[in-house]
Amino acid sequence: MYLLAGASLLLAVVLPTALKQSAVSAPIVLVVVGALIGLLPLPEGVQVGPAANRAFVEHLTEFTVIIALMGVGLALDRPLHLFKPRTWSPWGAAWRLLAVTMPLTIAGVALVSWWMVGLAPAAALLLGAVLAPTDPVLASDVQVEGPTESEDGAHDQIDEHDEVRFALTSEAGLNDGLAFPFVYAAVFLTSLGAVSDWGLRWLAWELVGKVAVGVLLGIAVGWLLAKAAFRSRAPSLRLAETGEPLLALAGVLLSYGVAETLGGYGFLAVFTCAMALRSAERGHTYHVHMHEIIERLERLLTLVVLLLLGVAMTNGLLGNLTWQAALLAVLLVLVIRPAAGMVALGTRPATCRVGEHVLTARERLAISFFGVRGVGSLFYLAYATGETDFAGGDLVWSTVAFTIVLSVLVHGVTATPVMAWLDRAREDALR
Repeated sequence: MYLLAGASLLLAVVLPTALKQSAVSAPIVLVVVGALIGLLPLPEGVQVGPAANRAFVEHLTEFTVIIALMGVGLALDRPLHLFKPRTWSPWGAAWRLLAVTMPLTIAGVALVSWWMVGLAPAAALLLGAVLAPTDPVLASDVQVEGPTESEDGAHDQIDEHDEVRFALTSEAGLNDGLAFPFVYAAVFLTSLGAVSDWGLRWLAWELVGKVAVGVLLGIAVGWLLAKAAFRSRAPSLRLAETGEPLLALAGVLLSYGVAETLGGYGFLAVFTCAMALRSAERGHTYHVHMHEIIERLERLLTLVVLLLLGVAMTNGLLGNLTWQAALLAVLLVLVIRPAAGMVALGTRPATCRVGEHVLTARERLAISFFGVRGVGSLFYLAYATGETDFAGGDLVWSTVAFTIVLSVLVHGVTATPVMAWLDRAREDALR
């Protein structure tokens, strides 16, 4: 056991750098290694399926996602202020992806799940909700890299002229929290009955109220932490001077805990907390240290999740998968998400302005295509199935697992060449 753990951790450390220029991504290797481990004889009485370990899967994936959301928020260096409308326009692609692409993806997956796969309406809606968000954990190959430190010790400002990476990063940071209302809708449809019995409450609280509470509490926690770390009168609280990076982890736990306690969406709170922290003293090297420790913890947690996913795959997780469900996964990755993305971003250049930049056809295609599915989907499904029983729940688990693995393979293989293709096109345009 220790040998396997040590070898797996070594892979997690080495793979991101070793495969940086390769068409094979680290998640692909980790899932395959996990599947091979799953072929080994397991200790007697050990069950690796999600149904037998639902609570563990929920909490592991929950923690992995909030760590990734803090990393995403710290990586973004583009200002966004609620009361300064001029800062909203540069985030235009993210707003379009959230307002148009996500609902269309949920509707598309739910409709195909009901019509072709044969799921009940509540289970179909749940499948659409859990598979709609772009994952902040497994989409690192197409996201903003984060703050870096130059040789002279100064903080390098992030070049966010790469609108593809910025759009996908900002979408991943925001849409995990915004998928939750539709997960709740599926739960209510199963447990509370007709929409007329809970629709208005869902619209007012789950769709609007919890979003607002999560966003505002996250901003408040981030602002307080930033004020203490950078400008406190007490030297012991000015952690930016000592470079202590664990403030980032404290921010994750505080913002998530406060939001969940007061009824808001913790995922949104963590992301907005990170954004508030990042907005303070943008040129300070302290952001580099905080991002590094979050990135390392995220890498470790991702290792565990992907290995366990691979082990479960070869121990019955895909046992309930039908050809219709497998086809649904293919349609989501190759048709539904890309089409929904193109609808949101428009088909004419004049309609695709983001701030001062007009998205090219290549950029729109890339943003639409790279809707990576991953750890967040496992969390939503584990949470929902813990709240109530869904008809066809085993089929939903198999479908989600297959979709994640398919996304890891397809997006992992295409990320490096596509991003290099976009970089070359951008460089040619600047000449």
